[in-house]
Parts: sequence; structure tokens; C-alpha cells
Amino acid sequence: MPAAGRARPVPHLLGVRHHGPGSARAVGAALDALAPDIVLVEGPPEADLLLSYAADPEMQPPVALLVHAVDDPAQAGFWPYAEFSPEWVAVRYALDRGVPVRFIDLPAACSFALDRARAALSVPRPGGGPDPAETPDDTGPAVRTDPIAMLARVAGHDDPERWWEDAVEHRADHRDPTTLFALLAEAMTALREGAGGGAAASPALDEAAAPPSVFPDLEAAREAHMRLAVGTAYRQGFRNVAVVCGAWHVPALAAVRPAAEDRAVLAPFAAFGRGGVLPRVKVETTWVPWTYRRLAHSSGYGAGVASPGWYHHLFAGHDAAGMLPHWFVRIADLFRAAGRPVSPAHVIEAVRHAEALAALRDRPLPGLDETLEAVRAVMCDGEDGPLALVHDDIVVGDRIGTVPGSVPAVPLQRDLARLQKTLKLHPEAATRELELDLRKPSHAEKSRLLTRLELLDVPWGVPSRARRGTGTFREAWSLTWQPELAIRVAEAGVWGTTVLSAATNRAAELALRAESLAEVTEVAECCLRADLPDALPTVMQVLEDRAALDSDVAGLAEALPALVRALRYGDVRGTDTAALAAVVDGLLLRICIGLVPACAGLDADGAREMLRHLDEVHDCTGLLASGEGSPDDLRAYWFAALLRLADRADLPGLLTGRAVRLLLDSGRLTAEDAGPRMSRALSRGTPYRDAAAWIEGFLSGGGLLLVHDDVLLGLVDAWVAQIPAEDFTDVLPLLRRTFSGFAAPERRTLGERLRSPARGAAAGRSGRGAAPFDLGRADAALPLVAFLLGGPAPGAAAEKPGGRP
Repeated sequence: MPAAGRARPVPHLLGVRHHGPGSARAVGAALDALAPDIVLVEGPPEADLLLSYAADPEMQPPVALLVHAVDDPAQAGFWPYAEFSPEWVAVRYALDRGVPVRFIDLPAACSFALDRARAALSVPRPGGGPDPAETPDDTGPAVRTDPIAMLARVAGHDDPERWWEDAVEHRADHRDPTTLFALLAEAMTALREGAGGGAAASPALDEAAAPPSVFPDLEAAREAHMRLAVGTAYRQGFRNVAVVCGAWHVPALAAVRPAAEDRAVLAPFAAFGRGGVLPRVKVETTWVPWTYRRLAHSSGYGAGVASPGWYHHLFAGHDAAGMLPHWFVRIADLFRAAGRPVSPAHVIEAVRHAEALAALRDRPLPGLDETLEAVRAVMCDGEDGPLALVHDDIVVGDRIGTVPGSVPAVPLQRDLARLQKTLKLHPEAATRELELDLRKPSHAEKSRLLTRLELLDVPWGVPSRARRGTGTFREAWSLTWQPELAIRVAEAGVWGTTVLSAATNRAAELALRAESLAEVTEVAECCLRADLPDALPTVMQVLEDRAALDSDVAGLAEALPALVRALRYGDVRGTDTAALAAVVDGLLLRICIGLVPACAGLDADGAREMLRHLDEVHDCTGLLASGEGSPDDLRAYWFAALLRLADRADLPGLLTGRAVRLLLDSGRLTAEDAGPRMSRALSRGTPYRDAAAWIEGFLSGGGLLLVHDDVLLGLVDAWVAQIPAEDFTDVLPLLRRTFSGFAAPERRTLGERLRSPARGAAAGRSGRGAAPFDLGRADAALPLVAFLLGGPAPGAAAEKPGGRP
């Protein structure tokens, strides 16, 4: 829109669709033709000083401007840019030619302050829209309709994305892009007039809740600020001004209004810091890497780009003849890498198929829909499954941007970048599985870094189960870098300027603020895995104080596993764990002393919870290193506590039965010792449900014991056989739950043994507690039986003739 013929200069307004490759090409062509002496771009003015970094060769999109409040880094906003973003094209044009470039949107600090004031007074955002600090929107939160969708409907299309591709993205000729911008400006003018006479289409706030003079219309304020910024450029002597902004704002920026009116719209913001009702918010800005996967979600412009990989391909510079074949070649390479056979003939046929579909649908060029349909028909044999791979890897893509190390950042971010470079652990958009051998120094350092970030609530890595090998010297992590982690790093900056110092301070704070002993032990475990020696004294002191005051055996048992794991990690990493070992000794000793009283008076749910603690503590005693000193003594105390529990008849059978099984598996009881205890638990005086609970606790370790011990199998079999019918219905669910926990081979073997005719004698089916049938003793009685029956003695047929009868 040229300025000629106007009394007041009018800038060249290039209205665009954010992240549109067609708009980006049109902006590049328009700027080349206009040769402006300044370029103004919709964006946060606080980032003007960072624009020069966009020309750095190490700056590779996708990247994003991050603006966050200094006193609350969680209050932040992203402005992402890809290679196909019109704003990025405009910025690079200006920097490459030495032309001044500025951002002209309303400062993010004003939006942050407005949001804080609304939150303080519990005033909802206009129209109930999202927080612009989280999703700065080119159309504003109050605009309920998509302008592109409205234009598509006017043009007779029900699919706005397809219409936009045909009208803009697939335009082969952008030599006269001003025509496109003029058409978009006219269309947006009509839409805005239909929405309310050219206003920003933002509904007014409830005057009873907050006067409009206090909480201004954010959309109107943004456009007023942009008009004033354009006026400032003219007053500074620039005459050929180009403005790149969302197409929705073009009619508002083209309107000639007195500067006094725009300043009146911004009057509430002008009161910041001078005793007004809204506070001033100090912000910091930086560049951060972005990803195409994140761009495919809700982006900094209110709506995500559903297919950034496809848009990147459209913008990559391929001509109309080579664009489609190159796209299908990439898909073919992807399928071949995944083991799916795809030949050059498939690529040729897919190109023809897509072109035929476009012709049938009267489209200038095949779009994404046509290419995917061609892939499904030609390369996937009509199946939809393989298309998921195409969508994830190519349509969306896993591209991640890079930012120069010279970009200003919080000290913690710089230290993290240094460690990532040193350890060769670079951020990646795609999920990466990382397996570590902690015996290797470099792997141990990577583990420490990831654990420290975990303490700082920066979940770059998530622990996962190692796929190979066993032992505490192996770790597995799943790494995925999300752009939002930059905010987490900024938030964690309050704890220190380096990852080590921040993690140390954060660990001490977590220990001091922990509400339970188990939480403190988790912090202690993290301290050892993260190698934070300066935090350990504070954490250990808190741990000792909490352990001394905590008399709850369940709480002590809940805390013990993490401490024992920490001891093992300390052994692998060579960390001094003497103080932690003393705490473990004290905890286990107190558990041993209080175990039996803690099991008294428990209901069914409480007994089941205590059973879990019982197993965990028993496993911990096995993890404690054997050798001289306390570990063996502590195991002796533990087995003594289990024996006291096993011999109590007034405690839940689930726990006493489990205690007998643990002692039996540990070799502290023999099968002959366990038999009388089982027989007593299954006696007629014991209620059947209590007896079933004892059986459940005893057999919860697996069914191999019954497979190999005929005496115990006979006891269980005989007890089940004599349960009255009226009680069997109540006991059956408990038995089913018990035996369903056995492995399938165990259940099958037990079933075969119980069905065997010889099993009756072997397992004592004749009576409760009967001994196994002894064939040797039976053979000794055969001569007497033969004499009584008058028959020949056994073996008589073998005597020589003439011998004595």
C-alpha cells in the first residue's frame, strides 16, 4: 500500500499469515521491490537488542524469542520463528542489507502487568481467552473466528487450509506480491467492519468488575502502540517504511488517527511505576531453540502449524517441477530406513497419482492431502498404519534450532550449555534413549547432570529401565528437549548461577521443607546420585532429626528403600556414605523393634499395606553389603523380628504367613519348622477367612514351594478339601487371588500333581497333616502279612528246592 498521494505518510503494510511459507516468499519479494529504509515487525520491543543475533551463522531456525518476568520466570511468552515465518524473512532481509529493523508490538511487560492486576482482583480475561503471556496471539484472545476460515467460506471453500494453499502457498509467481497484500487488506477490512465497525472485536469488560480505564482492551492497545511506533519512525526521518504484521491488523494500522487518541488508549499503561494501579514488571529476553514438534502445537501466535515439515518443504526453494518428486523421495527414504521396500517406480507412480488427484479436484498443485493419499495408495498398499511414520517424521519433523553461545542468557542457562557441550549431550527434539555405565567417568558425569536437573525440576531426562544388564552400575534415561524447559531453567536460576550450586541449594531447601521422612530420604538419594557433597550435611541432619522423632513403623519402612538405594549408588560412584549408613542402621533397628506392635489391630487394608512394607524392608536387608560390622547384625535383628511375628496367633494371618515364608526362603526356618506353623494356622479353630489370609501371605512368594514340598502341599490340599460348602463361597475369592499370582507353569504343575492318583498317598490326602507314604517301611511289613494270610513269604519262590518252608 504505497504512500503516494497522501497528506500524511502511510507505510507499506505487508499483512501476513504467521508461519506461512507463501506469505514468507511474498514478504521477501515485496521487500526486494520496495527497498525500505526501515522494517517494522510485529513483536515485543524488549527484544530489539537481540535482533542482531539473527544474522549469526550459528542461529538456525526454528528459534523463539523468550520474554519472562525477572521476579517470576514462570510468567513468560514465546515468539517462535521458522525459516518459513514471514517475520523471520523480514528480519533477515533488514540485517543482510544493513537496514534498521524494530519490533513494534505492545511491550510484553505491559501485558504481564495487566495479567497480574487482573489476577490480583480475580478479573477474567476479556472473552475468557488464554493468557497472552503464554500464547501471544496475532488476532487477540477475544477474536472467536479464524479470519482465514471466514475468507475461505466467502470464496466457497469449506476447508480453510486447502483454500489458503491454493490461494497463497501454491502461487508460483510472487513477482507482484503487493497484489496479494492488497487483496488480504481489503478482505480483512470487510471482516473487521462486519465484526464491529473496524474495532479490534474485543468485548468490553464488565464495568462492575473493573472500570475500562483501569483494564484496557489489550487488542486496541496493541494496535495503538503499533501506530505510534510507525509514527515515531517517520518523525525520526524514515520515509520508506515497511511494516510486517498479522493481516488482521492491517486495517487498523492503515487508519489515520491522531496520536492523542492512541496515547489515550495506552493511558492506563502509562501509569506504571508512578503510583498507578498497575505495577511495573521488569523482564528479560533471550533467544531459545524451538522445535517443529512444538510448532505443531499451540504456538506463540495462538494457533499451531499442523504440518511444519511440509511448510518447510514448500519454502525450501524447489521449483514447481521438482517440489513433488523431492517430497516423495524423502518419504521413500524414510520407508526404506524403516525396512519397508519402496522402489523408484513407487516414487514415479506416487507423483502421477498426486497430480491426477489435484487435477480432478481442480487444484493448481497437489497439496498435502493429495500427497498423503498417493503415499497410502502406492507405497502403503492402502493401509493407514505406515502414514503415522510419515506424519511424525516428515509432515511434522523433528528439526530443532540452534542459538549462538554469545546470546545473552541467565548464568544457569550458560552453565548448562557449557556442560551439554562438554559432555556431548546436545538437546534433541526427538526422544533419545541413553544408557549409562556408571563405572565410566563420562557416563557418571552425564548421570550427575541429569539428576541435578531433575532436582531443579528441569525434566530433560526421565529415568527408565535399562534394557540390558543388571546391577546398580547401569542407568537408562529417556531424553527429550522441550522448548518450555528454557523457562524451567530460568526459574531454577534463583537457586544458583551454576547447575551444581543451584542443585545444592535446591536439595537443601527440599529437605528442610519436606513433610515426611520418605520425602527427605528421596532427597538424600538424589544428593548421592547427583554428587552434591555440600548439600548432604543439611539433608543428613534433617534426616536424623526426622528419624529420631518418627515412631511410625510404616513411615520408617517407606523411607528405608530410598536410603538403601542411595548406599548402593554411593558404592558405585565412590561417594562417602558413612553418615548415611549410620542413619540406615538406626532406621532398620527401630523397624525391627516396632514391627510386631505395628502389626497389631490392623484391618484388611492396613494389613495389605503393611505387607508391602514388610517385603520392601526384607528386600532392603538383602541389598545391604555383606561383610564385617553392622549389616550382618542388622539382618540378624530383622530375622528375629520376623520370627516373633511368625509365632503370633493374634496378628493378621496375611502378615504372619508372609513372615513364615520369608524365614523359610532365607533358610532361617526349614520345611519341618514351617509345617507345624501352617498346620496350626489351618486348624479347625481358625476362621476360614483368617486361614485363607495366612495361606495368601505364605504363598505370595510363589508356588514353587508347594511344587517341591509334598508335606506343605498336602496340608493345603487337605485344608481346602474339608472346608464346608457354606464357607467355601467366602474363601474362594481369597484362594483365587492367591493362586492367580503363581506363574502359569507353577499352576500347571500343581494341577497335574493334584490330579495324579499316586499323589493321594504322597501328599497325605488321607488325613490332615499325614506323613508321606514310606514304601520302605511298607516292604518291611510284607513277611508278617504273608504269614497271617497263609501264603508264601515274599521271596520264597527264589529259595532252592528242599529248603525249609
